[in-house]
Amino acid sequence: MTGRALRPARPDDLTTLTTLEAQLFGADAWSEGVLADELTTVVIAEMDGDVVGYATSRVAADLADLTRIAVLPDHRRAGIGRSLVQRIKELAASGGANRMLLEVSAGNDAALNFYAAEGFVEIDRRPRYYRDGSDALVLRLTLGPGCGGGRGG
Repeated sequence: MTGRALRPARPDDLTTLTTLEAQLFGADAWSEGVLADELTTVVIAEMDGDVVGYATSRVAADLADLTRIAVLPDHRRAGIGRSLVQRIKELAASGGANRMLLEVSAGNDAALNFYAAEGFVEIDRRPRYYRDGSDALVLRLTLGPGCGGGRGG
């Protein structure tokens, strides 16, 4: 893992996160204000000092929501997303969560395959949820001891 690290977001990351949001999510990007409100829950992935990905979640009682995960295209399929999800699962479990939910576009095959490999299972569908009219699939993961091998169910 030379040159690669995960860390909590800092206030000076806000401009970078806002730029990455616009680049990666287009019309569905979070505003700088939303990102500022979420900053304390953001985990940053860095490679050689550059932000290459991030994830954020919220925990309420025993439920965590994985609210955002993003990795720059040139850094995908290198284990960064998996590392971010692992850290988010650990933080959620330490905050008292025993399960995690997320929403993903039904048309995002790469994300669906990634989440399936992480153990998430579909539990619901929200028709025409996204701006482009695509459905959102609601996925769930049961957080197990150590959160390394929890499986949906």
